[in-house]
Amino acid sequence: MTEMTSLRPLAAVLVPAVAIVPILASRGRPNVREGWTVAAALSALGVVASMVPGVLGGDTYVSRVGTLVPGVEFAVQADALGVLFGLLASLLWVVTSFYSIGYMRGLDEHDQTRYFAAFAGSVAAALGVAFASNLLVLFVFYELLTVATYPLVSHDETDEARAAGRKYLTYTFGGGVAVLAGSVLVYLLAGTTAFAPGGIAELASADPMLARAAFALLITGFGVKAALMPLHSWLPDAMVAPTPVSGLLHAVAVVKSGVFGIARVILEVFGPVNVADIGMGLPLAAIAAFTLVTASVIALRQDNLKRRLAFSTVSQLSYIVLGLAVGAAVAPGQASAYALVGGLLHIPAHAFMKLTLFFCAGAIHVETHTDDISDMAGIGTRMPLTMTAFGVAALGMAGIPLIAGFVSKYFLLIGTVSAGQLVFTGALLVSGVLNIAYFWPVVYAAFFESPDEADSKPIVEGPLGGRFGDDHVATDGGHGEGHVDGADAVGGQHADHGHGHHGGWDARGWLGGESTWFMLGPILFAATGSIVLGVAPDTAVFLRIVRDIVAAVTGVSV
Repeated sequence: MTEMTSLRPLAAVLVPAVAIVPILASRGRPNVREGWTVAAALSALGVVASMVPGVLGGDTYVSRVGTLVPGVEFAVQADALGVLFGLLASLLWVVTSFYSIGYMRGLDEHDQTRYFAAFAGSVAAALGVAFASNLLVLFVFYELLTVATYPLVSHDETDEARAAGRKYLTYTFGGGVAVLAGSVLVYLLAGTTAFAPGGIAELASADPMLARAAFALLITGFGVKAALMPLHSWLPDAMVAPTPVSGLLHAVAVVKSGVFGIARVILEVFGPVNVADIGMGLPLAAIAAFTLVTASVIALRQDNLKRRLAFSTVSQLSYIVLGLAVGAAVAPGQASAYALVGGLLHIPAHAFMKLTLFFCAGAIHVETHTDDISDMAGIGTRMPLTMTAFGVAALGMAGIPLIAGFVSKYFLLIGTVSAGQLVFTGALLVSGVLNIAYFWPVVYAAFFESPDEADSKPIVEGPLGGRFGDDHVATDGGHGEGHVDGADAVGGQHADHGHGHHGGWDARGWLGGESTWFMLGPILFAATGSIVLGVAPDTAVFLRIVRDIVAAVTGVSV
């Protein structure tokens, strides 16, 4: 590994952070504001992508800023693991930026400038998490991510949104305290918190009880955002936020920062060998297996589509943790490497699939005001492209071949079987069946059922984007005084209308008439990405990066 001094890791973090200023300054000019958003997203992606070839060649790019505290350097570095997360976050920020334009304008949401500024701040913090060079720098950006995403979670400003925001802050700041305590303990034990492939050497000779305590604190802290049970309940409640925020929370930034932190701890703080030596791998794997099965069962009981997707996320994140834990629990070798590859590859695989699903849920809401699965019979006629993309992502989540989820879950299954951990193999298979059980009813209802003859459901008419009838729209989104916005939060869910449709859906065809291309384009891009990752994962770069990470940590090529 060659370390190269470069401003690029720092630039990747600063580009979205600096973009907050012109976004806020463009409050009265929405086209300019969104132009700054897209320009910043493309610039951040360009900076991160420029480092990928070097990282694949074994280089690590480092930007040194100064001293954070005595003995701890404030530096950001782009290594293979950081680029895996950074490339994913920056790429999907571009996609989500376009989608947000269609969604926020489609519903004439209030305070759109604040929304786009907070979104940029969230991505800046996520890139800081990706490129942190040690535990304390990671802690700083981990907490900044909480601060930046709070305005997004509580965006609706209803009582339910504020309550969800307070719960989010309580859980995630509590997790941050655990991360800080664990980081300080690691520093006391090893004299450093800097990441090193295979783990910090000094921890191998540290007192086992103290090492276990440090490991438990770090995993608990990162486990909050990774939604490990019983630390998960903030996540379904956060569904009160606008759907693009749900995509950010579930696919790009927040929850991925949690599993990314766990990956750093296992692979580059303690190292798989030391995790096995202190006996912490199998208990973590057991917690992950319990979470992925239990959350799938709970998802079956959710009629609200976003809440069903939320519990699906809780389950799917534990696939990643399970792969990392099993890879660290067994003797170094091919089985360990397969499990680690499966866990790490599920980070981008889940991101593309879950973003597709949330984008589809948002488009359904904007165009039809429908949020409950029981009201979606026949909606495939009204939104054929959207529901087809939903079906593709749902198949991938269940592990069907030729879609991203199959590849990562294949490595996970091979790893657990080869390691002789058949209990975890069984948990993966049971969860896969449950995935089919809670996704199939949505697809079946959309394409193979007719609307019931109950209450009428409003069908959105008007300009592409789904905005419904009001000529008095404020410059920053929202409606003029006295207007009752259809996007008001009802019953704790963002604009949860939940009416049934009476008399059938009007057919919009397969040429994009169902919604604006600001939303359809990102939906189809994310769905296509799910397929590319399933058909040609090496070509999509992510698997190549994952192979390099695992080879550097274990010495085994997969």
